Amino acid sequence: MTAAPKLDRSRLRAGMRVAVAVSGGADSVAMLRAMHEAAAEIGLVLSVAHVHHGIRGAEADADAEFVRELAARLGLAFVRHDVDTPAAARERKQSLEEAARGLRYAWFRALLAEGAVDAVATAHTLDDQAETVLHRLLRGAWTEGLSGIHPAIACERGAIVRPLLGARRAELSAWLRAMGQEWREDATNADTAFTRNRIRHEVLPVLAQVNPRAAEQLAHVAEIARDEESWWETELARVLPGLVLPGKPVRGGGRAVSTHPDEGSVGMELERLRGLAPALRRRVLRAAAAQLGCALNFEQTERLMAMCAASAQAAGAKKQQLAAELRAERTARELRLVRGAASADKGAALECYELPIPGEVTGLGVRLRASVAAGHEGETIPAAVLRTPRAGDRVTLKHSRGPKPLKEIFERMGVAGEERKTWPVVEWQGRIVWMRGVVLEGEGGFEVKGG
Repeated sequence: MTAAPKLDRSRLRAGMRVAVAVSGGADSVAMLRAMHEAAAEIGLVLSVAHVHHGIRGAEADADAEFVRELAARLGLAFVRHDVDTPAAARERKQSLEEAARGLRYAWFRALLAEGAVDAVATAHTLDDQAETVLHRLLRGAWTEGLSGIHPAIACERGAIVRPLLGARRAELSAWLRAMGQEWREDATNADTAFTRNRIRHEVLPVLAQVNPRAAEQLAHVAEIARDEESWWETELARVLPGLVLPGKPVRGGGRAVSTHPDEGSVGMELERLRGLAPALRRRVLRAAAAQLGCALNFEQTERLMAMCAASAQAAGAKKQQLAAELRAERTARELRLVRGAASADKGAALECYELPIPGEVTGLGVRLRASVAAGHEGETIPAAVLRTPRAGDRVTLKHSRGPKPLKEIFERMGVAGEERKTWPVVEWQGRIVWMRGVVLEGEGGFEVKGG
């Protein structure tokens, strides 16, 4: 008979009350059966938790009934939680998949916070890990993103654990067939309109032709990345306090810090930044922005790296608008990051209009429509911003070698004077991706048309 899947027992202990999250699919049913077999040996008190997401109609109702009956057959308590995923997705401007995940985990954390259970177990597998790492890699994740699905998430009270993270999906279904255990199939898992499903059904099978152990190798990347991130957290905790200082220096010593809730700034001594290895310098710059509630992408970070250059010829601009809410300033001694209302140029009235993706916006004399690009259907893409230009703005023309100052583009176009101040541009994640009158590099998952 096919052997039972190996559980990671390192986070399970005698007397622990564990809610096993069961959707009805093969992975979660296999986890429930495996944990039920091991419960007496380990000393676990199990219950079954099922979320009805309010989608898929009668099919979802049948899933819930299947899980309830399975729990009863195993003699386990069953708890069902009903949510309205479509409404949450509309309210939060998320995809159904993202909204469903948020609602699930909110309930898991609530169970832990109430003290109803000590842990919630979810049925993530090695295949899920590989898909997650590859998905994040393709979207430009930093090392922390490549850490993928963590074996456990510590909550304020208890933890969410993944005891099957080392198991393969095929092993689980084979084990269930061998014991005659049925499961439910979710038709949406085969829909390749969703990026994760395309990676699962199309990309990873091709990679497996190159290396049959591609999934395992991607899982190894996640494990390495987790350890790397743990080390970096310790290193940054040592370096940051004396290097990233709040506010700006004032005459006579000390630093001035804004008390406005929507403003903030930090400063870093340039000579100290230049003395750091590039890897550490990037980490410090990103951590500094994070202290202001802003996340830097690769291009924004590299612009800051250029501003740290020692020579005037190599250094980037003295002022750069990194995002709608964040700008960088370089003085003779410091590199400063300024967030919020403080980042608006003095004397310049900035007009901004949110452009949802997909969606439309009218303003600054244009009407624009943003649509999800082919190949990115099902992804959640953050909204862009239609706005007027700011000092330090740079754009990358299609087929050009790199970003150029907006001033240079205006000169090429013959746009001068007051017209420049109201010229419409679209910013997305700190980068200008559309500008009236020119063709820029691709937007990254969506298209903007109009003008």
